[in-house]
Amino acid sequence: MNYLTLIVVGIAGVIVGSYFGMQKGNGGKKNILSKQAEAKIENKQKILEFLKNNENLPAGEAGITNNNVEELCSVSNATAERYLDELEREEKLVQHGKIGTGVFYTLK
Repeated sequence: MNYLTLIVVGIAGVIVGSYFGMQKGNGGKKNILSKQAEAKIENKQKILEFLKNNENLPAGEAGITNNNVEELCSVSNATAERYLDELEREEKLVQHGKIGTGVFYTLK
């Protein structure tokens, strides 16, 4: 009888522990994702503010390049490209040029 009680209590402990472990794990993951989403929104806002502040510069200087975004937001080349592509899809930016170092973006 004592062994049966120990087995039942042990199984119940494993089930309860697994439940709380999963709850904590998912909460942490959601928290990380929400921080990343907030950083993305903030960085995209930085890009738009940069362009608004430089809107009155001469035509060749009024845009933003991928390298500018990398420095402004402290992100990788790929992330800078994603931000610029998303802002273009959201119809907030216009791309000038097709490919390479001559490409820059301006406000729509």
